[in-house]
Amino acid sequence: MIAAIIAKRKVSSSFGSISRHDLDTFLADWSENATFIYPGSLSVSGEMRGKQAIKGWFQKFVEQFPVSSFTVKNVCVANPFALGGTNVVAVEWDINVKNRDGEEFQNSGVTVISLKGRKAVLVRDFTHMTKVCSS
Repeated sequence: MIAAIIAKRKVSSSFGSISRHDLDTFLADWSENATFIYPGSLSVSGEMRGKQAIKGWFQKFVEQFPVSSFTVKNVCVANPFALGGTNVVAVEWDINVKNRDGEEFQNSGVTVISLKGRKAVLVRDFTHMTKVCSS
């Protein structure tokens, strides 16, 4: 049970780091050879391998969306008793962003994080983005 509590705190803190554009803190719990997969057929979609490539992807994200705010809704831990071993964490979240042109978007998704030794080794996003229409 302690592993689940720790994972939930770390995940909430990590998503907060992205909202603050603090990439170094965000990536502190990623393995050097981690893989990040962003879905779809957008220009940002694909598979990034290695911490530096992942940092580059998130750097472009924060440059494109200078205003962002994540809300973590649910965190599920596959093995709540695994303190330092292998585990999987699923995070349901919402995000509100504003791009450099002032356009606002809402995104909801789930991120599945595979952990090994408390480090993220594989992170996959499953998302849906909607443009906010103002009247």
